[in-house]
Amino acid sequence: MKQFLAFVRKEFYHVLRDRRTLLILFGMPIAQILIFGFALTNEVKDSEILVVDYAKDNASWELLTKIGSSRYFNIRQAALSHQEILSTFRQGKIKAVVVFPEGFNEDLLHHNKAQVQLIADATDVNTANMITNYLSSIILDYQNQVNANLQMPYRITPEVRMLYNPQLKGAHGFVPGVMALVLMLVSVMMTAISIVREKETGTMEILLVSPFKPVLVIFAKAFPYLALSLVNVTAILLLSVFVLDLPVKGSVPLLFAESTLFIITCLALGIFISIKTESQQIAMLISLMGMLLPTMMFSGFLFPIENMPVPLQVISNIVPSKWFYIIVKSIMIKGLGISMLWKETLILLGMTLFLLLISLKSFKIRLQ
Repeated sequence: MKQFLAFVRKEFYHVLRDRRTLLILFGMPIAQILIFGFALTNEVKDSEILVVDYAKDNASWELLTKIGSSRYFNIRQAALSHQEILSTFRQGKIKAVVVFPEGFNEDLLHHNKAQVQLIADATDVNTANMITNYLSSIILDYQNQVNANLQMPYRITPEVRMLYNPQLKGAHGFVPGVMALVLMLVSVMMTAISIVREKETGTMEILLVSPFKPVLVIFAKAFPYLALSLVNVTAILLLSVFVLDLPVKGSVPLLFAESTLFIITCLALGIFISIKTESQQIAMLISLMGMLLPTMMFSGFLFPIENMPVPLQVISNIVPSKWFYIIVKSIMIKGLGISMLWKETLILLGMTLFLLLISLKSFKIRLQ
């Protein structure tokens, strides 16, 4: 253990005296969290919405049919209480709920106006806005259609409610995404480069013939990046709370535990890249291009995954950042606990063990 701690201390000295490394470790996360724009919008299609029809009359059935005939939504019907609706949102199975109150048709006939409640999951601001706008447009179209032959026109008023993010702040969408992106890039790239650098300079041979076990050499080189990445997590959370006014609604220890698991996943991936490459340029290229694009495209940060073709949806399941993005968004914005996030946590844990296993199996204690 003394040898391990001495090696870890040496790696900390090596990292902290390199200004370029410090710039990547701390400059990039702070810059991205402060200047990153709002998540890009995309066309809404096949979004899962729930319809709760307490009225069960002709008017609600006609409007429901009109919503169902559009290509934008997949409709599920259920008679749920308010708490059951909230529970369904927490599970992440639906994007919005349309509630028809009792006496919907009666209100139209006798009062010439009625209300429809639209409840959307505003953890993804752009998608929530798009869905409520589409639903409001369909309701308005139905209203115009019904009023065409009436002397006393009906008026249907959508009552929109945004869950988890009523002010529709952009930070709720991009902070979890930037967090996943920064940790993936920093952890993978810095670990891969630090180990490959030892190969290029020839010092890896010295380390492998030393009394220190080769596997511990790899872990000792990765450990400082675990600690520094946790510092990055702390900086991002502090910026989110005090600069962007985005409080953490869930458990902070759970968020740090999940972040630690994701960082270890990324470190294992960085170790695997370093074992398979022979130069820092190749390791950096694979780390940047191989991690940046999948994280941005398949995590759900910029583009809704449900809008993608089925093959791309399947591919997204092997991207670790997708699961971490879901976890961070659920803890920070929805306030969920481990009882609702155990599946995503197990998937990340399985990826970590798999990457560590193939990395250690591929690691050679003799250099060619």
